[in-house]
This record gives sequence, structure tokens and C-alpha cells, in this order.
Amino acid sequence: MIEKMAGQLRRAQELERFEEATEELQAKFIRGLGDPTRLRIVRRLLHGPLSVSELMAYLEMPQSRVSNHLACLKWCGYVSTKRRGKSVIYSVADRRVRAMLTLVRGSCSQRAAHS
Repeated sequence: MIEKMAGQLRRAQELERFEEATEELQAKFIRGLGDPTRLRIVRRLLHGPLSVSELMAYLEMPQSRVSNHLACLKWCGYVSTKRRGKSVIYSVADRRVRAMLTLVRGSCSQRAAHS
């Protein structure tokens, strides 16, 4: 009986550690879009793939800043890359990103209407 209870306690502790690690990963994922520039990049890429130079022109920002934002978005899994000659082309990595951003926009619009 005591062994059974000890086993259940160990499983509960393992589950708690797993949930904490998962929550940390989820928080990092959400923070990836916590910057207005990264949000603009993802929204623009929803219309089609672009190179860094095209994104630089769109954002009117230097290459180093755009590249830093793209590295963060890639690490979070929002964008993926393909090589086209000497250029790196960025695109949205997961079609669910569009649905997620639509949900966020709708929620923000609803909150703005009620304030």
C-alpha cells in the first residue's frame, strides 16, 4: 500500500515538473510575438514568402535589426527558411499562426469596443 502511494506521488511530481517545463516553453512561444515589429513581420509573411532585403524595405529597418527579429521568430517556430540562390526566403511555418492572429485581433477589437 505504501509502495503504491509512493509511486503515485512520484508520478504526480513528474507530471508537475513536466507541466512547469511546458508552461515555460509556451511562455517563450507567446513572447515571440510580444514585439510589434515581429508581429508586423509575421502578418506580412502571411501574404507570402519574402527575403530579408524585402522585409528591410517593408519595415524600413537595417538588416541587423530585421535579422535579429527573424532569428527570434524562427527559434519560436513562427517562420521557416528556404535558400533561393544567395537569398534566404522566409515564410510562415505553420498555417495555424493565421488563426491565432485572427483570434488575437478579434479579442483586442472586442476589448477596445467595451472600453
